[in-house]
Amino acid sequence: MADADEIAVLRIEVQGIEPLIWRRVAVGTAMNLMDLHHVIQAAMGWLDSHLWELDANERKYAMRLPEEPDWNERFENAETVPLAMLLASGIRQMEYIYDMGDYWEHSIIIERLMGRLPRVRYPQFLGGERRCPPEDCGGPFGYGEFLRKISSKQSRTRKAALDCYGGPYDPDDIDEPNIITALGRIARRH
Repeated sequence: MADADEIAVLRIEVQGIEPLIWRRVAVGTAMNLMDLHHVIQAAMGWLDSHLWELDANERKYAMRLPEEPDWNERFENAETVPLAMLLASGIRQMEYIYDMGDYWEHSIIIERLMGRLPRVRYPQFLGGERRCPPEDCGGPFGYGEFLRKISSKQSRTRKAALDCYGGPYDPDDIDEPNIITALGRIARRH
């Protein structure tokens, strides 16, 4: 059973892409699911500019949207549910969907629970592979097309794709310094 002072080690995997894009982070189980959403965004490198949902044991959680009662009826308020509560009910895997248009599916696997380590700030980045896909690239299919274009021998095709992205893109570089910085901002708030 998880208590509010425990740490959960999570593995976050983007589904539908080969080779696998994944991250491992350690988070305090006292954080609510809205904060967990922010951790996922920071760890993956997403820009948090789209709607999202977290599914756990046939229950759906999301942020509240002012003026959107239909949305709010479909989801439990992510700000009011601590991760520890889900873990205490036996949940060890969740699904996270980001961007309802591109529909980026993520599996969140709780690898283990442990005690807090002294002088460690959480959330903490523990590892991962491959850069997150660009926002608004069209989901897994669009990402494959983007990768094809940036590796094209035709400089015009390659340049157009990279210009759309906004600069260079290396799918094998996870950009660890930015992940650590983004998670550090979250740790300072907790």
